[in-house]
This record gives sequence, C-alpha cells and structure tokens, in this order.
Amino acid sequence: MVGAGYLGRFHAQKYASEAGCRLVAVADPRPEAREALALELGTTAVADHRELLGKVDAVSVVTTTPAHFAIARDFLEAGAHVLVEKPITETVAQARELITIAARCGRILQVGHLERFNPAIVAAESELAGARFIECQRLAPFKERGTDVNVVLDLMIHDIDIVQSIVGRPIESIDAVGTPVFSGAVDIANARLRFEGGCVANVTASRVSLKMERKLRVFRDDAYLSIDLQQRILTLIRKQATPPAPGGLPVAIDERSFEQGDALRAEIRSFLDCIATGRAPVVGGEDGLRALETAIRITRLLQGDRP
Repeated sequence: MVGAGYLGRFHAQKYASEAGCRLVAVADPRPEAREALALELGTTAVADHRELLGKVDAVSVVTTTPAHFAIARDFLEAGAHVLVEKPITETVAQARELITIAARCGRILQVGHLERFNPAIVAAESELAGARFIECQRLAPFKERGTDVNVVLDLMIHDIDIVQSIVGRPIESIDAVGTPVFSGAVDIANARLRFEGGCVANVTASRVSLKMERKLRVFRDDAYLSIDLQQRILTLIRKQATPPAPGGLPVAIDERSFEQGDALRAEIRSFLDCIATGRAPVVGGEDGLRALETAIRITRLLQGDRP
C-alpha cells in the first residue's frame, strides 16, 4: 500500500480484511501517517516505496497525482500488479507508457474509477445502450483534500469515464466553462461533450456547493433512466407497450434501491480476482487514459477561457 492519507487508509483497511491477500506494508514519506496506519492494521511501515520492489505481488498507489507515474512504473517493472487511483497520471504520455509497461510485463493495470462499482451503475448497464442525451451532476462542499488538481481531474473525471463507457464512441467536440472560487484551480465547471453518432452529454462538477449530490440521467428514444449515485437509487421510466387507461401516464416506472454496500471493497476484490484469473480489469489502463485525455482537453478549454 503506497500512500497513507485519507483514501489510502481505506484501501489498506480493505486489503487487511481480505482473506485472499496479506497486507505486507504501508509506504509513505510522512512518518506519523505511515506509522499510525501500520500500527492500526498490524503491518510494516516504510518511508520509500522502493523498499518494497520485488517483495510484493500487488500494490495500490494512492498518492498525489504527480507521484502516480513513477511509483506505478517502478512496481510494474518489478513484476507487481498495480491499482492506481484516478487520474491515472498527470499526462497522457505517462499513461501510455504505463499501459505499454503493463502489457510488456504481463501485469494488471487497473485505475480507481470507483463509480463503475456503484451497484446502481452496475444494475443499469443493460439499459444504457442507445443513449441520446446524458446529464451528470457531481456536487460537493469544499475540502482542501484533492485541490492539487482542478475540479475536472478531481471530480468530473468520474463522470467523464462513465459517460464514455456508456456511449462507446469518439468525441466530436467539447464546449466548457469554469472558474476558480476557493482554490487556485478551477473549482466549478461544466462541459458539453458531443459524440460521433449524435449523443450529447452535459457534465457539471463542483467542489464549492453546499451539499453533496451525484446524479446521472440518461435519455433514450424509448426510456429515461435516473441514477442517484449517492443514494444508490435507479429509476427507469419506459414508454408503455400498450395504451394507458384514460387519464393515466403512457409510461411504466420501475424504481429500485440498493444497499449502500462498499464500492471500494468491490473494486479491490475485482482487482484481486483479475490477478488470480488473468481476466481484464473492469477499468483498465486504456479506460484511465481515455478519461484523462478528455479531462485534459476540458482543462485546456477552461484555461483558454480565462485571462
């Protein structure tokens, strides 16, 4: 486990409780962070991730984004499988190099786009084909954590990944607007993605809102899906095959709620299963690269909008 911060602690806890693996060590340059987490989980603490090269089969890299590339590269080249938090790397070139190294070394490279393991998203997969219009809102109160990158790379990238996995086509054009509010980077942004084939996605992300909200709406020719990612509620509104009774709505509404569950545990179990079976990860390096490319395009548009 590389990174003993807020999210790294959760990763480490999941590994420590999984029967199919053993948490070998926690690596972090901050002595107070690594020692406290290692003591909590009964494992070893090291200052430098390079002390673990060749000594572990797999690693989660949960550090600041600028550190992702070098750490993931070192472990892949040492023969370890890697789960790296999103965004995969700082640059597209770095992401492509990690993908190349993973393929050459025959190692799993998985990217931590956690929403792919949200039970409401998983349940909706069979209903998402043929999307014509998609709307995403991801709103959160301001926190210092995560402000090493702008809101596009911090929050919006989750929805960028989901939208691109739903549509499965190249992006034709992007319009974007955004502004900093409390940090030195963009804190609220909106992007409109137009895909080949005509689908349009309107994506909004904010880390300066008063409340948490994570919603996804997908419109097809014959149905409308509303997914509350935070509350784990899936609502499917479909045109009825037979005419309704007089005064009735011409639709059938199916609403399903899911247990809050543990998406991070599901993500880590999927990672461990890929290692054991050799199957491709749900969110592989190519998915992480695709989301990063789009997030960087949006970021460049936002930078061009500002003096």
